[in-house]
Amino acid sequence: GWVDVELTGEIVTDYVGDRPMFTTVASTGKGQQGTDLATPKGTHRIWVKLITATMDNLEDEEASRFYRIEDVPWVQYFDRGVGLHAAFWHRSFGRVRSHGCVNLPLDVAAFLYSWAPIGTAVTVIG
Repeated sequence: GWVDVELTGEIVTDYVGDRPMFTTVASTGKGQQGTDLATPKGTHRIWVKLITATMDNLEDEEASRFYRIEDVPWVQYFDRGVGLHAAFWHRSFGRVRSHGCVNLPLDVAAFLYSWAPIGTAVTVIG
């Protein structure tokens, strides 16, 4: 299987072969490609899975606003510190919002976490 992230529609679809199995709305990065706030285009692979993680930008001296969110659930990193994960702090799925990650509803993120093993391809287009 593999995961398709469409930036233009804020849509995530899980595939087995060429068959779509599940589609949902997401919130991807609000930055332009090439910046730290963008969800990077291309084909990546899930390299680590964490049941929970702390996400912050406290070491970014250039940040105009700092954040720290503890216990972010169902994290699957696919490009350095960019990953698929649940977002319990908003319900704006379907709109650009994140700091580069792919924010998903809690139940969807839990499903994806159980469905996609390490090494699963994540293709980001749009």
